[in-house]
Amino acid sequence: MTPDPLTDAALREAVVALAYRAGNAILEVYESDFAVQHKDDRSPLTAADLASHRCIVEGLAALTPDIPVLSEESADEIDLATRRGWSRLWIVDPLDGTREFIKRNGEFTVNIALVDAGEPVFGVVQAPVTGVAWFGGRAEGATRRGGGTDRSLDVRAPALSPLRVAASRSHRDERTERFIGRMGEVEPVGLGSSLKFCRIAEGGIDVYPRFGPTSEWDTAAAQCVLEGAGGAVLDLQGRPFRYNQRDTVLNGEFIALGDRSLPWREWLGA
Repeated sequence: MTPDPLTDAALREAVVALAYRAGNAILEVYESDFAVQHKDDRSPLTAADLASHRCIVEGLAALTPDIPVLSEESADEIDLATRRGWSRLWIVDPLDGTREFIKRNGEFTVNIALVDAGEPVFGVVQAPVTGVAWFGGRAEGATRRGGGTDRSLDVRAPALSPLRVAASRSHRDERTERFIGRMGEVEPVGLGSSLKFCRIAEGGIDVYPRFGPTSEWDTAAAQCVLEGAGGAVLDLQGRPFRYNQRDTVLNGEFIALGDRSLPWREWLGA
C-alpha cells in the first residue's frame, strides 16, 4: 500500500526533494539557448516544462504509485470521467511562470500539491534560481527552506498600512487596478508565478487579487503553503478554493490574503 503523505513525514520530505530535482532539470534548460513552442491555447512551452514534468511524474509514481497525477503537461490525456473519479490526487505545474522563464527574470517555480476530497492538504513550491522551497499545509504549518536552514512561516496579521499588494508581472487588468485603488495607501509589489502566495506566507505581501484566468495547478500548491502560514485563498463568495470538483480545471476569480480580517469585499466595489 502507498504510504500516506499526510502521516509520513519522510514521504513529504521526499516530495520536497523531488521538487528540487525538477528545479535542477529546469535550470539545465534555463542556462542553455532554449527554443519556445506554443500550445493550442497559445501559451508558451519549453523543454524545461517537459523535463520537469517527466521528473515529477516519474518521481511521484515511484513514491506514491496509488495516487494519480494531474499535470499541466498531460492534462489533455486524462478524460473528465477518469479525473472526477479521483478522490485523492497530485496536482502539478512543472514550471509555473513559463513567461517569466522566457524573460529570464528568475520568477518561476515548480508546484506540487496533494489534494484530498477537493481540499489541498500538502504542497511544495520550489524556486529553481534561488534554491528556496516553501512547503506545508493547513494541518502542519508552512516552512521556508533556503540557504541550508528551515524557517516556520506566519502571515503578517494584523496587516498595517500601507498594505502591500501583489501585482502580476504578466497579467494586469483594469479591474485589478480598480480593486487596488479602493485599498487606500498601498505598496505594489511586482512578482511572478506562485512566488506571490509564498511572499504572503512570509509576511512580505498582504493581498493578491486575481481576476484573470488561472488553472488549478497554478494555485493548489501555493494555497497549501499560504494556509499553513495562516492565510487564505478565497473565491469571491469567501469560500476556500477547492480542486477537481468541476468539469473544468480553470479556476474562478480569487483573493489571496494573509490577514483574513482585511475588508476585501469592500475593495471589490459594486
